[in-house]
Amino acid sequence: MAALKIKDIIINTIIFDFDGTLAKLNIDFKQMRDTVLKLISSYGIERNYLQTDFVLEMINTSREILSKSSPQKAEIFTNKAIKIIEAMEIEAAIHGELFSQTKELFTRLKLSGISTGVITRNCEKAIKIVFPDISSYCEAVVCRDTVKNVKPHPEHLNKTLQMLNSLAENTLMIGDHPLDIQTGRNAGTCTAGVLTGHFSKSDFLNAGADFVLPQAVDILDLVTL
Repeated sequence: MAALKIKDIIINTIIFDFDGTLAKLNIDFKQMRDTVLKLISSYGIERNYLQTDFVLEMINTSREILSKSSPQKAEIFTNKAIKIIEAMEIEAAIHGELFSQTKELFTRLKLSGISTGVITRNCEKAIKIVFPDISSYCEAVVCRDTVKNVKPHPEHLNKTLQMLNSLAENTLMIGDHPLDIQTGRNAGTCTAGVLTGHFSKSDFLNAGADFVLPQAVDILDLVTL
């Protein structure tokens, strides 16, 4: 059986981010953030109360603020906000595509005896548009729809590890955003950044990545027979 060793640790599970790691990143996050902020503002919530630039966290904070005075208003707001981001995610997915070697990557890792999973803050509908047969290649796919706390919260990664019956200490988390490195570190896995998104090698190393790859498929070069 093939093996992957990182810092004398045997890796038998690899968890991947999706957008920017396995598929081309084409979601306009600035437009998404601006649109959601406009909705939040319409409910009388000021920007300084949000303390984050991440859309899902802004929505959660706004929901908590609104629920203190009106749980019904909070629910209506949340439904509107989620519909906004889902529509943008699905539109981006329609025009998106997998990186050319993504399926080969999963196929070869499976043949090597390495378990694989995907965690993403994206919605399941969008993932299935870009990669309809993902379940045939990947053993566990956990989108934001099925967890209470998305990455970088460790719950997102831990749920995937439970599905795979894998241990964090024998797992590698790979992603195109420093947030993916933070996620892995929060859950206790090894971590690797990939340069197929918008971040540099130094960004990943400063975030604490164990190493950085040009692209996700390059992890195959580290798997020894």
